[in-house]
Amino acid sequence: MNKYEAEFSNLVRAFRKKHMGKGPSKINTTFCKNWAICEMEGNLSPVEKFIASADEGKQMLRAARTEMVKEMYRKNRPVEMESFLGTELVDLFVDIDIERDFGMSVFVFADNIEEKFSKKR
Repeated sequence: MNKYEAEFSNLVRAFRKKHMGKGPSKINTTFCKNWAICEMEGNLSPVEKFIASADEGKQMLRAARTEMVKEMYRKNRPVEMESFLGTELVDLFVDIDIERDFGMSVFVFADNIEEKFSKKR
């Protein structure tokens, strides 16, 4: 992770903490073309871990977590991320493995952020 990817990780953690009450404990971000790919560990709260101990809970939690995160970004434009990167967020893909407490978010931006920030390493 270069310093720009690390700073983007910090912005993602802060955004999630602000809007969900808890951010991931570890985030690794990679810029690829116009994508910021974030691998996240330590996403679940203690209550969510308890809910996930039942099979129905795992399915419900995964559906809620993925939809909730996408809705959160739709309702609360991530202006800090867009300002930092100098480009607009156009789409977001989210998934989480409840058993491993490992999530992935792929932020799709209007411009090629890999090209823009790899030159400044």
